[in-house]
Amino acid sequence: MKFLDQAKIYVRSGDGGDGVTAFRREKYIEFGGPDGGNGGRGGDIIFEAVPNLNTLIDFRYTQHFRARKGGNGAGSDRTGAAAQPVIIKVPIGTQIMDDDRETLLADLDEAGKRVTLCRGGDGGFGNANFKTSTNRAPRRSDKGWPGEERWVWLRLKLIADVGLVGMPNAGKSTFLSVVSAARPKIADYPFTTLHPQLGVVRLSMTEEFVVADIPGLIEGAHEGTGLGDRFLGHVERCAVLLHLIDGAAGDVVDAWRTIRHELTEYGGGLADKPEIIALNKNDAMTPHESSARRRALEKASGTPVMLISAASRQGVPELLRTIQDRVTSIRREEDEAKSS
Repeated sequence: MKFLDQAKIYVRSGDGGDGVTAFRREKYIEFGGPDGGNGGRGGDIIFEAVPNLNTLIDFRYTQHFRARKGGNGAGSDRTGAAAQPVIIKVPIGTQIMDDDRETLLADLDEAGKRVTLCRGGDGGFGNANFKTSTNRAPRRSDKGWPGEERWVWLRLKLIADVGLVGMPNAGKSTFLSVVSAARPKIADYPFTTLHPQLGVVRLSMTEEFVVADIPGLIEGAHEGTGLGDRFLGHVERCAVLLHLIDGAAGDVVDAWRTIRHELTEYGGGLADKPEIIALNKNDAMTPHESSARRRALEKASGTPVMLISAASRQGVPELLRTIQDRVTSIRREEDEAKSS
């Protein structure tokens, strides 16, 4: 299935049904009077987050969603039938943006969460509604109220605990394939990852976390260089950023600063998220090189740096335990903040 994380769609709720002008005419009833019923309510446009979707590819082929009009009223004070709502199912983590792509209308970040984006129009009044003591035979009935319509952008931000960032060829896809059942494309050239990948890491029966791997960043990504920073939105919801650095590439400090600069320029609070730094490809460095580069990176970043080799799994179990403990602690603090 092709990954698609943005889509533009048109939605329109249903118009309300029309009220009618009718009079009661029955044998042996001398004074019938008005009995025109009201129109029914138009259908709503509702978005719902469901857990079994992970892409917006369906909206490439279906881009217009319209709800039905409410039923018209009828004689004998019969109200028209209300139209059924149109329920649009989207992946968890989908944001609904206005046509300007800046105004956030809704954020469906939990399974089962619903939002009514366009309300159906109310039904019009029938002539029975205008009957008074001085106007006993009104001939007025109203049309139904029109529904709402708009163009919206859907933007998917994956729900993950750990965001995997780094330069191209830092070994992110290899790391993801080693620690999870995900099978991303792995090759010895830059930008082998063109779309975000998700992987579930299970340390025990009760401990697991989700890793999101995004295409590599290069200098100037926030200005559109390379694949740009489009996919950084998928790590905005992560609790921790895992910054993988290619230790065998040379200047590891410059590589770390480049990614940090791109995160800061992107915004969205990414630069403020907790960061775990791992110096990858330790098996391709001499002990002296790995020690010197690790010290230089710790001095520049001010945080401990872990040495790993994703290909040989050296240091990977210790890194996963560190990540799990950090994720558990952060999620617990978030739950306590919500409950207080």
